[in-house]
Amino acid sequence: MSKALELSHVSKHYGKLQALTDVSFSVEQGEVFGLIGPDGAGKTSLFRIMATLLLPEGGHVRVDGYDTVSQMEHIRKRVGYMPGRFSLYQDLTVEENLAFFATIFGTTVDEGYDSIKAIYSQIEPFRHRKAGALSGGMKQKLALSCALVHAPSVLLLDEPTTGVDPVSRKELWEMLSILKERGITIVAATPYLDEIHRCGRVAFLSEGKVMGIDTAGNILDRFASIFCPPPLEHGDREAAPGKVAGMQYTGSQGTGGTRRPTENVIEVEHLVKAFGTFRAVDDISFSVKKGEIFGFLGANGAGKTTAMHMLTGLNQPTSGKGRVAGFDISTEYEQIKRNIGYMSQRFSLYEDLTVGENIRLFAGIYGMKGDVIARKTDELLDRLKFSGHRDTIVSSLPLGWKQKLAFSVSIFHEPGVVFLDEPTGGVDPATRRQFWELIYDAAARGITVFVTTHYMDEAEYCDRISIMVDGKIHALGTPGELKRQFNLPDMDHVFTYLARQANRKSD
Repeated sequence: MSKALELSHVSKHYGKLQALTDVSFSVEQGEVFGLIGPDGAGKTSLFRIMATLLLPEGGHVRVDGYDTVSQMEHIRKRVGYMPGRFSLYQDLTVEENLAFFATIFGTTVDEGYDSIKAIYSQIEPFRHRKAGALSGGMKQKLALSCALVHAPSVLLLDEPTTGVDPVSRKELWEMLSILKERGITIVAATPYLDEIHRCGRVAFLSEGKVMGIDTAGNILDRFASIFCPPPLEHGDREAAPGKVAGMQYTGSQGTGGTRRPTENVIEVEHLVKAFGTFRAVDDISFSVKKGEIFGFLGANGAGKTTAMHMLTGLNQPTSGKGRVAGFDISTEYEQIKRNIGYMSQRFSLYEDLTVGENIRLFAGIYGMKGDVIARKTDELLDRLKFSGHRDTIVSSLPLGWKQKLAFSVSIFHEPGVVFLDEPTGGVDPATRRQFWELIYDAAARGITVFVTTHYMDEAEYCDRISIMVDGKIHALGTPGELKRQFNLPDMDHVFTYLARQANRKSD
């Protein structure tokens, strides 16, 4: 079998940072090949070199026999590239995006339609909608259609499912199976274990070097400490909760002994948010207790982001009632903003400021005094083992470090509740586990954690979970209760079962 990709001793650096060092491997035609590794491992640099968007400083790369430096015009006709943050123009419609990419590749949508029909037909009814108004799963399908419109022989996917719900992830990989049957070579980066197992072989990169190339199972076994760390248990944090002042617990429930504090920090009754005749949030009711870790799940387009915007004071409800940290979400939303913590998937750190400057900035916004900021900053940096990085520019930190810092900054002022919107997207399992240790520590101190996630192993870590479908809450309970209710083995199966009952396909 001939080689679709051949990389030989490839190197690349940016200033003092050595992004790639002596990288060599090959990919067979028609193979599904995985690139895995932590943030900063060099995966994106490697994709950009294979797509002829970057030049290697050492070594060479050949795609379908063509050299990426001297014959790039031939390669660009043969490669489809889908970067991690999508490549769509948010202000263009679905069909305008597709036509634009077809023009770049010297073709038309009509000429390339057969190459994308199986995927594009699912979103074609929304062809006049702007890309920015699509759900994550629909953006994913559009971006894949744009990458395939010129019928490439090699498809490069740089973490295409990060930030996308489990059902949409499964749908994408079903599409990739169809492409493989058509003989298209696929190279994909992913942090998800189930997706890694879908690859025939994988290369594990770390600090710009290839640490191993083998079947997915063998690589995951060899580097189990990174990809398969031991799961956290609810019992890991049961020694501390009784120390939280004013908290009472009414025993255990569900798997692992869930803690049961008695004071409600969030209360929602018949909450509705409508945009015209469309009810993004459609009559939901629930409460969250002090110190509880509450998972707020739903497929892209289910309405959970809209609901979170109301709870955090960013938007006001159409009808219904809600209180967060004692404040009314309809009339006291400015007070809510000052008394909660918030961390989005994009973090909210200032990349061009140092670690210490970011801490001081956010602490000042929350009205903390200088001497308190100084003392708590020292304590925080020591706890995170960041003491030597106080003056480090945040943009230079690895993703996992930024993640820990952003979470710590969001609760620096000791809020009653912190909202975490997909905080671990795109991070390797070992780093995600460390992040959840920080969450457990915050909950043990009495901080309520309200978290959205697309990782179903993280759903198992929550005290209770709600699952939204089409703007409504279709399930609410502990992980153990939900698995028993639906007679399913894990939260991934529960989520998939409920999410596939959805009727609407977009936010």
